[in-house]
Amino acid sequence: MADIQAVSDASFDADVIEASKTQPVLVDFWADWCRPCHMLSPTVEEIARENAGKLKVVKLNVDENVNAAGKFNIRGIPTLLIFKGGQVADQLVGAVPKEQIVKVLQRHIS
Repeated sequence: MADIQAVSDASFDADVIEASKTQPVLVDFWADWCRPCHMLSPTVEEIARENAGKLKVVKLNVDENVNAAGKFNIRGIPTLLIFKGGQVADQLVGAVPKEQIVKVLQRHIS
């Protein structure tokens, strides 16, 4: 299984913002009760495996970490945010197909 780190409000700056200055970071905003989130999870794991070393993939539980979710205006989940250079570079909302995620990611992975 891919190494997908769980991040929290407390670790967000270091694990996402700072980390995105050296390589793109994909953040999966999810919640345990969200069925589409669970449907998207294997796809996110696959993407993490396929892009190991080029992309950092993390998950943030929106129920447990309301500050980060609020700060980035997460209104619906699942939401995938791609951070690059300390900023949000792209966003995907909903259980989107893998091809769509990969297409967006290709713009950010060198």
